[in-house]
Amino acid sequence: MMDIQQLDKKYVLPTYARADVEFVSGKNARLTDANGKEYIDFTSGIAVVSVGHGNERLTNALCEQTKKLIHMSNLYYTAPQALAAKKIVEASGYDMKCFFGNSGAEANEGAIKIARKYGEKDGVPKRYKIITLDHSFHGRTITTVKATGQESMHNYFGPFPDGFVYAKDIDEVESLLDDHTVAVMIELVQGEGGVQPQDKQKVQELVKLLQSKDILVIVDEVQTGVYRTGKFLASNLYEIEPDIISLAKGVGGGVPVGVVMTSKKDIFSPGDHGSTFGGNFLSTTAVCEVLDILNEYDASGALSDGIAYFDAALEKFYNNHTNLFTAKVGLGMMCGLRVKDSETLSAIIKNAQENGVMVLKAGRNTLRFLPPLTITKEEIDEGFKALESAVSKL
Repeated sequence: MMDIQQLDKKYVLPTYARADVEFVSGKNARLTDANGKEYIDFTSGIAVVSVGHGNERLTNALCEQTKKLIHMSNLYYTAPQALAAKKIVEASGYDMKCFFGNSGAEANEGAIKIARKYGEKDGVPKRYKIITLDHSFHGRTITTVKATGQESMHNYFGPFPDGFVYAKDIDEVESLLDDHTVAVMIELVQGEGGVQPQDKQKVQELVKLLQSKDILVIVDEVQTGVYRTGKFLASNLYEIEPDIISLAKGVGGGVPVGVVMTSKKDIFSPGDHGSTFGGNFLSTTAVCEVLDILNEYDASGALSDGIAYFDAALEKFYNNHTNLFTAKVGLGMMCGLRVKDSETLSAIIKNAQENGVMVLKAGRNTLRFLPPLTITKEEIDEGFKALESAVSKL
């Protein structure tokens, strides 16, 4: 029988530069590969496995739901979908409604459609332009890849939908506004762009300006949402009230889910938007259980304790290796270290895997950390011990 790597190379399109490892099981922040080797996971599947690998509550909830119904269409009522929407809205603290899709890109597509429809008003010029930031990342569909402020991602796939304008930073947004601007779309911490938090005061001033001009504020919380930065939403941490928010990744704990939520609760009519799989019984059961777990984890103080412990360990690691790192960045459990050059970054990631800890790259030169939110102190200690061994070999 062919091994998995041979099967992958023969039958799967090569859209990923895969590391030479195949994981077969996991428990919280611990992974085991096909050879029985164990690793500490500081990636959580790129901020997805929010409640850890093999979480018993989540797996039990999913197993019980599969015995009843996995899927029926959105032409009928789905109890866990309504309950999941209620839990998301209540946790956010905003007066909004939700739409469920299957990914962050779909959530951002929904956000863009909401904004574009909002720009259609009788008696005034159509407003359709959406301003995004350089180094942003909003997805890989044709529209969301064009919304992404990274020119290298626009190669080969045109022509694109028009109407996107790129600001080099928050400060430049105001100068780009015109009569056709309907929305500004930002990540409060740019993930793929290098774990770069926005300045809180500048964000608050921008939101105030935009809302005074009836320009929608879209916050892409696909990576920052669901307690990743310490609050349920980074928008809560920044003390702003967006008009539209997108969620995905950690909200399903590993089950594919995307959510767009908006205060424009009557913007869509039946037929304006939809998804065959979005919000089905299985995915929204996952959302309900993940939110119950994390709400309890947050209320108990365990989340803030874990964030503080991870931050202290990262700070110590950074201070021990200022010859390798130039800055410590991020918020909550979405954090990173700027590495002096890209070659050193690649070597650290390779050595880390060999030493039993998984870490990520972000941007050109950032070592990114996105551990499960439920990671234990023992797992944190073990992971940083492995990282110390990894960098000692440079």
